[in-house]
Amino acid sequence: MKYVEVSFSIMPFEPWNEIIIANLSILPYESFMEEGEYLKAYIQEQDFDSLDLKDLVLKLKTNKGVIINYEYKNIEHQNWNHVWESHFEPVSINDQLHILAPFHPKDKCQGLIIEIEPKMSFGTGHHQTTFLMCEEITSLSLDGKKVLDMGSGTGVLAILAEKCGAKEILAIDIESWSVENCEENTKRNKCSKIISKLGDIIDINGQYFDVIIANINKNVLLAHLPSYSKCLNTNGILLLSGFFETDAEDLISAAFEENLVLHSKKIKDGWAMLYFLSQES
Repeated sequence: MKYVEVSFSIMPFEPWNEIIIANLSILPYESFMEEGEYLKAYIQEQDFDSLDLKDLVLKLKTNKGVIINYEYKNIEHQNWNHVWESHFEPVSINDQLHILAPFHPKDKCQGLIIEIEPKMSFGTGHHQTTFLMCEEITSLSLDGKKVLDMGSGTGVLAILAEKCGAKEILAIDIESWSVENCEENTKRNKCSKIISKLGDIIDINGQYFDVIIANINKNVLLAHLPSYSKCLNTNGILLLSGFFETDAEDLISAAFEENLVLHSKKIKDGWAMLYFLSQES
């Protein structure tokens, strides 16, 4: 399988590196890596469209004060495990949760430990949105709860939900490699209450959940909100992330139309997480 590597030179690097990642994630880009002041993005050769890339960069360049240059090249299949191993540092969240790779030492970690081998999937705790979601989940009482993890990626949030007491977790992703990765990480963490499924929002119809967690992107979340509302039990919890702070008000307004009440909002480096509660109609 051949890939195209797109290398971006960005000034200022932050927060535009994250903005580019968020936009490319809507397209079929599979992996991202930062090397110094360069951002590298990877996409399968068959899915690469140079015009889509050019249009995106031109759109971003309309913002004053940002300089973006890029180049791309075809590359042979890489040893992706070696790539992420060389960049994957341990993640600790308030000393309550430690997200580690299989090669990280665990003897000095106290609290919950999740071992993740991400491969090509999203969700290691490094990204601000995953960090925010993990932080919030560890504060919830999930004993006996039924949980939906929509856009499960590596399965890190589903695994955390089980470790926090959830009785049943449905983890759904639209990408087959994410489903496989989630299943591998579920076994790695000796979890038994997670069902990993290839699918989309239609696959939750007719089911009801006490807690729904969705770390995707703004446009997908807006499209999914009516379904989340219908499938959430009364006084259920909906956690949303995967978007910038500037997009939060759009999601809050849309959620209000679906009878979801904002409980709290958290921000990390310009990224947001929203906590909603469902109400009786």
